[in-house]
Amino acid sequence: MIISFSVENWMSFRSQATFSMIASRERQHGERVPKLGKYQTRVLPIAAIYGGNASGKTSFFKALSFAKTLIVKGSGIDSLIPIEPFRLDDEGTNRPSRFAFELLIDETIYDFSFVVTRKAVLEERLVVITSTSEKVLYDRRDGAINFDASLAKDIMFLKFAFKGTRDNQLFLTNSVSQKVDNFRPVYDWFKDTLNLVAPDSRFEPFEQFLDEKHPLYTAMNEMLQRLDTGIAHLGSEEIPFENIPLPDPLKTMLQEEVEEGMTVRLMEESINARFVITREDGELIAKKMVSFHPKSDGTEAKFEIYQESDGSQRIIDLLPAFLELSAQTSPKVYVVDEIDRSLHPLLIWQLLEAYLANCSTETRKQLLLTTHNVMLMDQQLLRQDEMWVAERDKSGGSSLFSFSEYKDVRYDKDLRKSYLQGRLGGIPRILSGGTLTNPHLMEESEEMTDAAEQT
Repeated sequence: MIISFSVENWMSFRSQATFSMIASRERQHGERVPKLGKYQTRVLPIAAIYGGNASGKTSFFKALSFAKTLIVKGSGIDSLIPIEPFRLDDEGTNRPSRFAFELLIDETIYDFSFVVTRKAVLEERLVVITSTSEKVLYDRRDGAINFDASLAKDIMFLKFAFKGTRDNQLFLTNSVSQKVDNFRPVYDWFKDTLNLVAPDSRFEPFEQFLDEKHPLYTAMNEMLQRLDTGIAHLGSEEIPFENIPLPDPLKTMLQEEVEEGMTVRLMEESINARFVITREDGELIAKKMVSFHPKSDGTEAKFEIYQESDGSQRIIDLLPAFLELSAQTSPKVYVVDEIDRSLHPLLIWQLLEAYLANCSTETRKQLLLTTHNVMLMDQQLLRQDEMWVAERDKSGGSSLFSFSEYKDVRYDKDLRKSYLQGRLGGIPRILSGGTLTNPHLMEESEEMTDAAEQT
């Protein structure tokens, strides 16, 4: 679980902005807020971030995406670190960018932070937090690193691993690549637990939609019907491998590298087609995902996925995440940017309501989302501390704050109305007095009006 996340000098975030999932003293919906017994605290299962266009919502999402990529995939030998500092003042482009996480992993809280420029990692720190103390497992700065005394038996190998860590590389990433297991839980959390869904993301492991034996196959297709997509179910259509619209070099590589029993999934973005390729009895077998709609005579009509509406395609991409989060024991953290893209507000409400119904004081899953959907700004659905606003000041810098920070926000208050009236911030600052007009069209309109009057 994410306990907190801080970012500084990243895209629109000039100054440090801190996002916290620690629950306030608010009692509403307390039955679904996870409790961390030994830490005597509660962590929220959901957070919605509102804000006007260019307020910082996507900058927040991209900060998480950058951190995950740098940790999991690392950087090339001679590559620059792809940071995006604040660009609206000269100071920002010359300052390093800072990222800090507090994470609950296997009932233990870790504090992981790093400071980077385009050329190097300047600082990196990993702390394990117990109920009574903090232990700095390692602290990297000024080209050196210090390890906690508890790691004494592994100190020689750890120092050897750090010696092989490049300036543009996180020690966490390199230590795992050199089979150091001391810090692997943090690396694995970013790799396996944190899932980021961008507005144009396509669900990658879509082959479960094609396998009737998959445990989620039935549930997914039932949800597609319940959400009024018009789709009876998803399935597959076998097509000759040579007919797949892929570049010849890629086909050649598949012929050479796909072994017997291996399954490879491919997506052709230009036509939004999804293929699963396997080798059976020495031959490559290709299957394409398709949808089926009921006909009035009781039979079914087959559709290509690109023939489905944008909303139905978005549901197909999001449903696996919500179904995975519905499991009581799921530890996953999903962050969805612009969850309302192409989706009806009532549909999003139903998805969130279903997710929250499966949360309890014992669960450890989380869902973070950015949205413009003010219909979700309802205390019957979300707590005040689960609703956040990204706001951009006059100099272009973004900040984050929760509705729970307002002292005068009551539990029975219409937050939607107050937000749209600008009392809670996070709305576009639209200049008044102007009109969206084309002067040439106005002249033509006036000429036509004069001609009409003359006749």
